[in-house]
Amino acid sequence: MAIEKEVSGQVQWSIRINDDSTKVLAPEKGLLSKFFLGLKGLIIWIFSKPAKFFHNAWKIGCNDPRKVIHCLKVGIALTAVSFFYYMRPLYDGVGGTAMWAVMTVVVVFENTVGATLCKCLNRICGTFLAGFVAIGVHWIARHSGDKVEPFIVGVSVFILASAATFSRFIPSVKSRFDYGTMIFILTFSFVSISGYRVDKLFDLAHQRLSTIIIGTSLCILVIMTVCPIWAGQELHTLINRNMDKLGDSLDGCIADYFSGNNNKESEKSYKCVLSSKAAEDTMANFARWEPAHGRFNFRHPWNQYLEIAAAMRGCAYCIEAFNGCIKSENKAPEQLKKQLSNICLEVSSNSTSVMKELATILKTMKKSSRLDFLVEQMNTSVEELQNDLKSLPGVSTPLPLPLPENSTPKLEANDDDSSNVAASVPVSVPLMEIIPLVTLTSLLIEITVRIKSTVKSVEKLADLAHFQPMTDEKLKKSDNNKKKVIEKDQHKEEDETLRTLQRV
Repeated sequence: MAIEKEVSGQVQWSIRINDDSTKVLAPEKGLLSKFFLGLKGLIIWIFSKPAKFFHNAWKIGCNDPRKVIHCLKVGIALTAVSFFYYMRPLYDGVGGTAMWAVMTVVVVFENTVGATLCKCLNRICGTFLAGFVAIGVHWIARHSGDKVEPFIVGVSVFILASAATFSRFIPSVKSRFDYGTMIFILTFSFVSISGYRVDKLFDLAHQRLSTIIIGTSLCILVIMTVCPIWAGQELHTLINRNMDKLGDSLDGCIADYFSGNNNKESEKSYKCVLSSKAAEDTMANFARWEPAHGRFNFRHPWNQYLEIAAAMRGCAYCIEAFNGCIKSENKAPEQLKKQLSNICLEVSSNSTSVMKELATILKTMKKSSRLDFLVEQMNTSVEELQNDLKSLPGVSTPLPLPLPENSTPKLEANDDDSSNVAASVPVSVPLMEIIPLVTLTSLLIEITVRIKSTVKSVEKLADLAHFQPMTDEKLKKSDNNKKKVIEKDQHKEEDETLRTLQRV
């Protein structure tokens, strides 16, 4: 405790520590104990890293067993091609260039059938074309004399390598033949430059081409026979799944706004639509190389899937803007929100029904007879929303004119007249309070417009891919659903008319 003393006219401070407040200090650890603690931490760290790695690897394999199957397929292909080294007859037939077959398997084996076929055909065509051109250049250079031969080979390498490299910047070439162009540059440079010192250039080109054909053939055989993964099927499933998530996200965002909740699941759903463009482009490119499989023909309109995905991204961008308005600090009055909550929820419900029906069309690859009816329902609800927007105060009602100072409205003693005058005075809402709600409703109307473009894209796909109509049982179910909806609407109209008559 602090004690204040006065010594010779000056103030002196002193601190006295009570005997009871004693503190026990732990003895310092020695160097040996510190060493053992550090060694223990190092051993735990060394063993925890592999355990964590194997745990993550196990989770990846459990989440997607096809990745494990792909690893096994690569092992099968490499084991099969290695027999060209182990078996003497095969090794004598191919020669020392059998390692090119092993390298080909490692380079061209991909996860999907389309990607593997794309790389295999690009590698074969690039190698064959480069070998053919290199042999022609070599023949011209040999017949031009020993002094001119290196210049002809050098100039040909410069011109062809530069032209092939420039072609890789062309979008159509880059998307389909980029790997083949790179192989062309590699093979032509290798064969033409080696031909200056190697006499049997034709044998070298033949061995390289044969080993590449062997490696690519084994890759194609394994990828198409052992649990094949088709890029077209993956693209079809991805678009269908994104469409389902988009419908759930739209319904969830509208419900969260009018209920006051903040559900993060709906936010994650539409963001996967925005981030899947690169995967969709890649799958569509590889799907063009695949043969007919499952429900997909050889010339299936894969580009139309990209149009559907682009239309869905337009809807997702509107939902993102809608979600941003929900998180804004400028909130609309609760009274106005309640006035539009029912019709906005109806618009979102009808829009979600349209998206779900489109997802069903893609999943079953059958034309739906309910789609036009659902779109009509969505349009009707949008018209009702627009009519309700016109009835909002401050939107269609003019603002009251300012009265002159020291003047009061003249009212008679009759109560009815005073109520009529009060009713005739327009009610207005501040503009900044009504802007958030009008923005949200306009975004909701814009989402329905984007959904219509998605409907057109799906219908175009159904026509190009020759989707068959639904069976009779499904048609009967859809007709029954239509009748139920019509009966409900009729009952609603009858109830509304009765209520109006009762009020009158």
